[in-house]
This record gives sequence, C-alpha cells and structure tokens, in this order.
Amino acid sequence: MAYSEKVIDHYNNPRNVGSFQKDADDVGTGVVGAPECGDVMKLQIKVENDTIVDAKFKTFGCGSAIASSSLATEWLKGKTLEDAQKIKNTDIVHELNLPPVKIHCSVLAEDAIKAALGDYQKKAGEKKLKPEAATTSS
Repeated sequence: MAYSEKVIDHYNNPRNVGSFQKDADDVGTGVVGAPECGDVMKLQIKVENDTIVDAKFKTFGCGSAIASSSLATEWLKGKTLEDAQKIKNTDIVHELNLPPVKIHCSVLAEDAIKAALGDYQKKAGEKKLKPEAATTSS
C-alpha cells in the first residue's frame, strides 16, 4: 500500500503532539478508539471567545491515524467552534489521499473532534450554570 506524501510528512513530522490540562475550563478533550485495529486517538482543543486557539493530539496507531490527527489539529487552529463542527472525515480522506482500507482513521479524527467540542461545550454550559458565590454583608 502506497501512502501519499502528505501522510508520510504528517507521520514523520507530526504537528501539535502533546496534551493540555484535561480539567481546564478552556480545554475540550476527545478520546476515541477503533476496536478493529487498536488505534486510540486523544485530541484536545483550547478555546478563547468561541475560537480554537490551539489543538494537541496523542495517537497510538498506524501512520494514517497519526497523519489524520496531525492534520485535524492544524485545521482546527483559528476556527470558530461552529466551523470546527463542519470538518468531516471525507475532507481528511481527500486531503491526505487515504486508501480505502484507512478511511476508518479519518473517521476516528472526526469523532475525536466532535468529542472534544462536546466536552468543551459541556464544560462551558456547566460554567454558565454555576451560581455566583453568595456574598453577605453585615
């Protein structure tokens, strides 16, 4: 199976490898896995004013999974939360020219993006719902 130059580049020089503090209010974390191949992908976003200012990933898997994660973090940076929702696995497949047997890697990346967005939005919603600390004056 021949990989595209973009897959090889992202595999040999992955962008944005690492982690943020998972419980930080401005961080959304998505962890997904594919039982059929053993790939596990963690993707995190850091958000300010509804815009993704940074993204990190850690992926245990094949070159296509690593390349899909790396590309996803590149695409996420600078996007609004709304625009990030529009990233589809088919966009990743097209950009990386993934072979049919590796399409599941792009699905993992899309699932990780959605999970990270959901985690962040859940935290943001909980933050808005927390009552302000009551103050009493004597």
